[in-house]
Amino acid sequence: MTATEIKPDIFWVGAVDWNNRDFHGYSTKKGTTYNAYLIKDEKTVLFDTVRSGFLREMLHNLRQVTDPSKIDYLVVNHVELDHSGCLPEIIDLVKPEKIFCSPMGQKVILEHFHRPDWPLTPVKSGDVIKLGKRTVHFLETKMLHWPDSMFSYIPEEKLLISSDAFGQHWATSERFNDQVDEAELMAHAGKYYANILLIFSHLVQKLLAEVGEMGLAIDMIAPDHGLIWRQQPEKILAAYDRWSKQETRNKALIIYDSMWHSTEKMARAVESGLLAEGITEIKLLHARKNHRSDIMEEVLEARAILLGSPTLNNNIMPAMADVLTYMKGLRPKGKVGAAFGSFGWSGEAVKHLTGFLTEMGIELIGEGVKIKNVPTHETLKDCVELGRAAGRAIRGQG
Repeated sequence: MTATEIKPDIFWVGAVDWNNRDFHGYSTKKGTTYNAYLIKDEKTVLFDTVRSGFLREMLHNLRQVTDPSKIDYLVVNHVELDHSGCLPEIIDLVKPEKIFCSPMGQKVILEHFHRPDWPLTPVKSGDVIKLGKRTVHFLETKMLHWPDSMFSYIPEEKLLISSDAFGQHWATSERFNDQVDEAELMAHAGKYYANILLIFSHLVQKLLAEVGEMGLAIDMIAPDHGLIWRQQPEKILAAYDRWSKQETRNKALIIYDSMWHSTEKMARAVESGLLAEGITEIKLLHARKNHRSDIMEEVLEARAILLGSPTLNNNIMPAMADVLTYMKGLRPKGKVGAAFGSFGWSGEAVKHLTGFLTEMGIELIGEGVKIKNVPTHETLKDCVELGRAAGRAIRGQG
């Protein structure tokens, strides 16, 4: 990769990780990027670094636009190690006058790297530093998605360097949103939101309101992962507004596992009931054949979550437990749901699935359906009716 000028004398100098396939439990099937940015002015400033192992690539990009020893300031918008992994090496090379970070960032940097000799300079929301003809305005974004997170805004360029907000895990040779397929880009952005930021949706709403009240003029958003939004950045802002409100559409997910296809037959009968009620956007997601993070991407805008599992050792199938533990931690809102499952002699699965739905605050549709051993045409009628009840609930006629 090479350095890319994103605005006059402002450069992308990050690294592309083509081979990453897992990001602490999030399936990154198409890799990711670690974006870092350099502004050349009377003061030269580097925003964030890259993950350990990508130092050479970053230095190659930096040296195309400046001698690293001429960098005056570092800005650490976020201390997570995919952005600060090379911080010690960069500091040793650059010897910056100051390292700007949030007050919590100062604490986290010291706890991670144990270097009290570094020239850490904490900044709060509203603080400004002057680079020359440009200024950097800081906005703390606590818990989006770490306590130390913050934005850097350059008003003279209408540029928002947004840390982990508005990003995507997607390795590409392109750097800008208008260079790639928009539908694929938004799918990556949605998956990113669903798996990283969904739990903080109330804070996203607060942040969007704060940015609106500040009247920031933004014509480019440069996140720390994925593509830079240089065309119509309002599209990703609108998507975050919609996702953080947890708005749903008439979409149903049937998430299930099965031993000998009995629960799978029930899942298909539930699907038939949904179709009979005019719900056409339905996904059947086998928990062992779909990664938890891909399932969460589908959950983001779904209205109904229907869970199925046979009973195994008085409990649910392990893959269902994995998906639901992960989902519960991300706290999806505004949904309806129900449980179903087959059993041989005890039949506790439906109770446990219903417990997960209840803990997530999902509105229950009936008491669930369980069928002993292999379903018949007659017993599957209860599953069809469950699907119909879900369809009515989706359409607001529950």
